[in-house]
Amino acid sequence: MSPIPGSGLAKGLAVTLRTMTKKTVTAQYPETQPDLPPRTRGVIGLFEENCTVCMLCARECPDWCIYIDSHKETVPAAVPGGRERSRNVLDRFAIDFSLCMYCGICIEVCPFDALFWSPEFEYAETDIRELTHERDKLREWMWTVPAPPALDPGAEEPKEIAVARKAADKLAAAEAAARAETDQAENQAETAPPAGEGGPA
Repeated sequence: MSPIPGSGLAKGLAVTLRTMTKKTVTAQYPETQPDLPPRTRGVIGLFEENCTVCMLCARECPDWCIYIDSHKETVPAAVPGGRERSRNVLDRFAIDFSLCMYCGICIEVCPFDALFWSPEFEYAETDIRELTHERDKLREWMWTVPAPPALDPGAEEPKEIAVARKAADKLAAAEAAARAETDQAENQAETAPPAGEGGPA
């Protein structure tokens, strides 16, 4: 059976009419900011106090967009007669976001938790050369990193917290035992008769 002439046009107009009667849901950016998911990959924030210049992030980056410069400093011995040590000091940490593909490998391989995802995404530039952000800018983004999500109910607490809690409990138990011994010794001293009293003449 052949279709009725003009039925396709009628179906298209029906769709148009249905759409025209619905309320629009377009968010007028930038007046209305989007609600971003908690794990949004915006930019990478740097917590440079944790960076030991191990270079793992730069070596593992598939785009070679991380630039790190450092120098060595000698740290004097902590105790007399001890040995001096050398440590790396961070001079430059920059990421070229015109090359970055937001894979997150650098964040995953960092053994000292110096790199984090920030949800910030408004960093467009008119010149591509200005998309290489130095450590000062990366540090500013660090303060926009959201707090980590809470653990699931019933999940084991992190090993670091468990070890710290165990050490704190052990120290508290030792202090309580020492306090109990001190109290017992004081009580015995108070109840004991003074020298020269209480015996037969």
